Amino acid sequence: MPDRPLSGVRVLDAATLAAGPLVATFLGEQGAEVIKVEQPGTGDPMRQWGAQRDGIGLMFKSLGRNKKSVTLNMRHEAGRDLLRRLAATADVLVMNLRPSTLTRWGLEHPRLSQDNPGLVMLHVTGYGAGGPKSDRPGFGTLGEAMSGFAHLTGSPDGPPTLPSFMLADGAAALTATYAVMMALYHRDVHGASGQLIDVNLIEPLARLLELPVLSYDQLGTVTQRTGNRWDISAPRNAYRTKDGHWLALSAAAPAIAVRAMRAVGRPDLTADPRFAEPDRRLASAPEVDAAVAAWVADRTLDDAMAVFEEAEVAAAPVYDAPQLLADPHLQAREVYPCVPDPELGSMRVQAPVPRLSATPGQIDHLAPKLGAHNEEIYGGLLGLDRDRRQELHEQGVI
Repeated sequence: MPDRPLSGVRVLDAATLAAGPLVATFLGEQGAEVIKVEQPGTGDPMRQWGAQRDGIGLMFKSLGRNKKSVTLNMRHEAGRDLLRRLAATADVLVMNLRPSTLTRWGLEHPRLSQDNPGLVMLHVTGYGAGGPKSDRPGFGTLGEAMSGFAHLTGSPDGPPTLPSFMLADGAAALTATYAVMMALYHRDVHGASGQLIDVNLIEPLARLLELPVLSYDQLGTVTQRTGNRWDISAPRNAYRTKDGHWLALSAAAPAIAVRAMRAVGRPDLTADPRFAEPDRRLASAPEVDAAVAAWVADRTLDDAMAVFEEAEVAAAPVYDAPQLLADPHLQAREVYPCVPDPELGSMRVQAPVPRLSATPGQIDHLAPKLGAHNEEIYGGLLGLDRDRRQELHEQGVI
């Protein structure tokens, strides 16, 4: 296996829960050495989050892939000093402390960069620095609410709907990952110093939902919930099949809409100006939806999908986990490899995304036990002797 793109880059993951640590996961898949800093005794709260098997958090097992785990209590000055020493050896430091805590503990970027001018520091918070909410605690749920996502999601006559997965954290992590890469490029190619990256849980998701703001700013309209419909195309919905499954269909292009109408046995709608012209078809979306829904409801998922695939209609099954793992296309691409693990035996997790042809990312191992690399990092990297490590352990620092 050739060196991966980030071989030689050291990342210090001193954040907790989802967004910040997910950035370190992405970097680790591409070859970076990732040192995960966790609270002694309990570790990252993500270890106890969500589904467990024999007391082992399954989400953390995946999130902690390719990372080395050390324990460090930043509430102690000796712990903060260790973090500073680790940061002096790192290319990237990921933090998610509140801004006031970062300053009070002497862990702000200007101070750390005195010992390591090339340090790229990623600071992920709920609200970002500089505003009246900067120091408030924030979680992905609040980002999903304040970004405008929840307002747009759900039935027109129902409440705003929050996702049951880490949407805001994921959007923030993807944004932060490319920001880290830009900062490293600027440092290494342009000969610049490191810098501070400020990412919060609202703005990355809000950027994907910008159209309602544009519409309000220019037209004075406030976008409302439309369920699974979208007022830019019709038909566009989720449809229930005869055997109790669901499929999603999107006719974002006019040619797809024509194919869809013909596939469901309604070629007459393609000749009617109310349905053939895109703008007028949107005004008639309930009738278009009803025609597709009635046709799908009279067929099994396999039968409906066979017709749509033959007609080159943009449709797809709505998968649950068993269907994801059974899909022949995803199997062919090895999207969910089975990774050996000393605690679980093995576990299927999602493969790295994206895929590079010459230097693909890979999963070396799943999350290690808490503090599994204390001796390697504190004894080897920082050169602390055994007596000093024992003293720090007894003091609750590591």
